[in-house]
Amino acid sequence: MSDLNEIGERDGWRCWLCDAPVDPEASVNSDRGPSVDGFAAAKGKKGAVMVERLAHRDCNTKKGKIAPVVAWSADLLVVDPSPIVATVDRLSRKGGREVIARCPSESDAQEASDWLLDRLSRFVPGMALSTSIEPGGGQYMLVLRAG
Repeated sequence: MSDLNEIGERDGWRCWLCDAPVDPEASVNSDRGPSVDGFAAAKGKKGAVMVERLAHRDCNTKKGKIAPVVAWSADLLVVDPSPIVATVDRLSRKGGREVIARCPSESDAQEASDWLLDRLSRFVPGMALSTSIEPGGGQYMLVLRAG
């Protein structure tokens, strides 16, 4: 297991599940204290690769009982957003690209793109993801690419 401080610094001391700040000085025994969540990323030729990310202790504990959900920010103007966890899971297994949301304006799409890439840097650290914005049907599609 990696050092908690290294993972915290890499993830900007934000919980990958709830996206709220994690206090690096809080006790690891506190519900809102820092903890490391490990998961097996996409399998390669030598088996699964373990990836570690920062979470609040209680967020990490709850995740064991219910499937994690990475919610879209309520501050974004997105239409028909795809579920982030399911989309990233598919892209990690199959690669390629998927339209993940539609936005009414290019500036809304750019704001959603910036937020999504920042959020995914904590959700799937080390996975090469990028976005593009494509006009279509009077709206702007936010496309997420793996690789």
